[in-house]
Amino acid sequence: MTPPTTEEHQLPGVVESPSADWPLGGRRAMAVFLSALSVYILAIFHRTSLGVAGVIAAERFHISSAQLATFVMVQLFVYAAMQVPVGALLDRFGSKVLLFAGVTTMTIAQFGFAFADTFAWGVLARVFVGMGDAMVFVSLLRVVALWFPPARAPMMSQLCGVFGQFGAIAAAGPLSVALHNLGWTKSYLLASSVGIVLGAILLVVVRDSPYRTKERTEIKLRAVARAVSSAWREPGTQLGLWCHFTSQFSATVFSLMWGFPFLTKAEGLSAGTASLLLEIMVVATVTASPLFGAFTARYPYNRSTLVLGTVAAIIAMWTVVLLWPGRAPLPVLILLVVVTAIGGPGSMIGFDLARTFNPTHRIGSASGIVNVGGFSATLLSVFVIGVILDRMAPGGAEHYDLAAFRAAMSVQYLVWAFGIVQILRLRRRTRRLVHSSDDYEHLKVGVSVRTGR
Repeated sequence: MTPPTTEEHQLPGVVESPSADWPLGGRRAMAVFLSALSVYILAIFHRTSLGVAGVIAAERFHISSAQLATFVMVQLFVYAAMQVPVGALLDRFGSKVLLFAGVTTMTIAQFGFAFADTFAWGVLARVFVGMGDAMVFVSLLRVVALWFPPARAPMMSQLCGVFGQFGAIAAAGPLSVALHNLGWTKSYLLASSVGIVLGAILLVVVRDSPYRTKERTEIKLRAVARAVSSAWREPGTQLGLWCHFTSQFSATVFSLMWGFPFLTKAEGLSAGTASLLLEIMVVATVTASPLFGAFTARYPYNRSTLVLGTVAAIIAMWTVVLLWPGRAPLPVLILLVVVTAIGGPGSMIGFDLARTFNPTHRIGSASGIVNVGGFSATLLSVFVIGVILDRMAPGGAEHYDLAAFRAAMSVQYLVWAFGIVQILRLRRRTRRLVHSSDDYEHLKVGVSVRTGR
């Protein structure tokens, strides 16, 4: 099926003419994109930095493994809780203000984390890391939506995820080396100083929009709640949320919290081999993202089908591993992490749905709503898995075994089932509305009933 043209992707009444000085996808667009992208890479670095500092953090703050996990839980909770208000503020103030606020908040938080020596101060610092992190990704997506032609937006959005992985790699590599050679305080001071440089570049380079008139991409503060409500009522936004909810959480739960103990305690891998498998997840994400972007751009009316296929593959691999008699062999575990990792690129389709179904002045609100999905599912799964592990192995992490993890990781099936039902329900509703309402005339071109979303 031929992809729709630019006009076919835009909602009625929101097609804007770019200024001659700032063509969509031109050099200035790339400069703005790369500046915003660098802040996102830094945000991923800060988000995952505690992963390699866990042992050192436990010694520094004199805390248990459960308290160490609190750092991650608090940070993710703040991130998820702020998505809707941040999206609304993004529509009001634009990407530049939110990106600068985000990088400034993260820089101050990591500066404080460098000197924190108590559990309470450490948690407070991670709260503000989560707050700053929450402002970055949806701002970057808004830059993509406004500065690039709609036909290129799916690929550019996937590239955000690809390059964001460099932040995780920097946390796993350079930060780990710095912690062992420079110590805690100097390492985190060095990490926070990067934010000062990127913040200065952002102020000079980033512009909210390439369009001549600003009013079309901003809303007044009193209209923020109305914009959020309108974005939520849009079925494409809800479909995007549940696509994100269903496909993202498994990979995030695995890479951020329970993957390493599952591989070492349940499957008996060495710490080095388990770390290698987590690195393979990063490689798989980077490799799959452009493929998902190309598919989304080429077949925009089959996006939710791709999400469902991705989730089905993840479910199938987990079923094989959890039902394997005894510990699964290494090749099967490698295949598990590779297939689980593609849930990340799959979840980006949710943002593309939000972009398609909402005008530019609601993109921030819609993206924030979508972003709540995956992180809410992650928080719920991390918590319930932890509760089941404590019940199955009350002696603590040292007593985790294959049986305990089989029971705990099976929680994922409940989340997948709920998400799939929601996707199927909203996909039918979206198709009906697209084909029955004149408000969606721009989406009907070239779409048959069989190939609708």
